[in-house]
Amino acid sequence: MNRFYKCSCFFTDNIFLEDYKLHVRFVSETQFREDYQNTLRTSGCESESQFSDVLKKIHVEIARRQDHKLKTAERTATIKVIYKPLHQHVYNLQESFLAPEFLEMVNYTSSSDATVDGLIKIIRTEAAPRVYRFPVFTREFCKDFINELENFEQSDAPKGRPNTMNNYGILLNELGFDESFLTLLRELYLRPLTALLYSDCGGSCLDSHKAFVVKYSMGEDLDLSYHYDNAEVTLNVSLGKEFTEGNLFFGDMRQVPLSEAECVEVEHHVTEGLLHRGQHMHGVLPISSGTRWNLIIWMRASPERNKLCPMCGRRPTLVESDGYSDGFTTDPDDTSGNMSCTLT
Repeated sequence: MNRFYKCSCFFTDNIFLEDYKLHVRFVSETQFREDYQNTLRTSGCESESQFSDVLKKIHVEIARRQDHKLKTAERTATIKVIYKPLHQHVYNLQESFLAPEFLEMVNYTSSSDATVDGLIKIIRTEAAPRVYRFPVFTREFCKDFINELENFEQSDAPKGRPNTMNNYGILLNELGFDESFLTLLRELYLRPLTALLYSDCGGSCLDSHKAFVVKYSMGEDLDLSYHYDNAEVTLNVSLGKEFTEGNLFFGDMRQVPLSEAECVEVEHHVTEGLLHRGQHMHGVLPISSGTRWNLIIWMRASPERNKLCPMCGRRPTLVESDGYSDGFTTDPDDTSGNMSCTLT
């Protein structure tokens, strides 16, 4: 397996200020004041005390990111020792977990005369421009998977936060799902689809991923603000349980401001996945009752992101990390010195 890296912007960019629904970049307090103080004032951050609270939250998030590699390793090791799975079988991908419609799509791609149009006809539902909706898992698997997730959630094992926007969820690599489930799902089942559907944005060379589950529940996270993903292609699967409302909405690509985008609301049914480009702006409307679990797989293509980091829009400066990290790799022929170890 290739060695994967982060871009150094991981420590400075795309810090989400939940109170103001704003993603920011923080290099220094002077830079931050110049770039964001006026914007924050218009959103209600009017006093110096409020601004100081924002700075405190940013420093906490930066510290979390700087400790990410160490804390991930510590949690993973502890989970392996103390956590007893409820449903061991869900950790190993089996075709019986997969919906017949999904397997039909994958089988079609192995045909020598498979085409994009032919695949789209089998998918049938293009929920928004280049957003495809189709069954992925069986209901029985979704039920067992959620039972396993809830068992882990209720255990004493340590838990990491999926990202800066979701407060409730589980990082699946720490729980042990990567090698025997997620990597196989990406390589054997998803990449044949994305190679046809997203050949223009790395769909044929997805070589890493970050996967997590997010939880929406009354009294916890209800929705998710407008954003784009750190991915070339994303799969979002609705696992259950029982909930009302909470549809997704899709706008335009990240270069288009929300004020200029025409958003499309998309229903998301249990067992179904939504497959879309990572840079396609989207969000989640609030649930009004119940509990909802979603599986999110951010799939990365190093040949694409090695040229331009999708999060900061610059050529990545690589930082050593572990696992699949953020999907960047080094080019053995590259002598430009775009490596940095100063923030690890």
